[in-house]
Amino acid sequence: MQTCPTTAGNSMTGSGNAEIDLHLASSSPRRRELLKQIGIRFEVVSGLDVDESQQVAETPEHYVCRLARDKAIAGYYLVSSDVTDRSAMLAPVLGADTCIAIDGEILGKPADRDDGIAMLRRLSGISHRVLTAICLFDGKHESQCLSQSVVSFKALGLDEIKRYWESGEPVDKAGAYAIQGYAARFITHLQGSYTGVVGLPLYELSELLQSRHKETTAE
Repeated sequence: MQTCPTTAGNSMTGSGNAEIDLHLASSSPRRRELLKQIGIRFEVVSGLDVDESQQVAETPEHYVCRLARDKAIAGYYLVSSDVTDRSAMLAPVLGADTCIAIDGEILGKPADRDDGIAMLRRLSGISHRVLTAICLFDGKHESQCLSQSVVSFKALGLDEIKRYWESGEPVDKAGAYAIQGYAARFITHLQGSYTGVVGLPLYELSELLQSRHKETTAE
């Protein structure tokens, strides 16, 4: 489990919540399904507004870590807006962000059909990195880590790429593909975390939650 380069990665020290384990600062249905898969009790934070623009000279690692942290903090203030004493927040907020990187360049969601096809042609026959950062924030302390995986694509023909685009699956996906969908047929090798590529590395999240639990029970 790798620490994000933008934070000290301190352990959480907030109090536990008997009702839920965390607040999810994400509208991603894939992240919701992954949390349910391992029995995490959660509530979704709605109305999140975070600028996801990449900063000048920002590396992919710093980018995903910054956004995961920004989302967790923004989500915390949304959740705690109706709480008089913010120190009484019962569950941490989870922020997450995923990006695809090739040669230090971030591939985001395709702007249109031509952009999506161009992305898939670029991914064809080579390996690329998928980075997912997660951050837990309780108003006082944060715990953050970075999952990095390498995904290799088979060589794709233009007709195959066009058919995949027309399926609708790539339209709202970073890098214009979803490993958990039809694009699984394109993957020749995966080194790292499958759930991290989907959008939420469950091992790393479990480790952060376990560390947080140890800290809170020791108080």
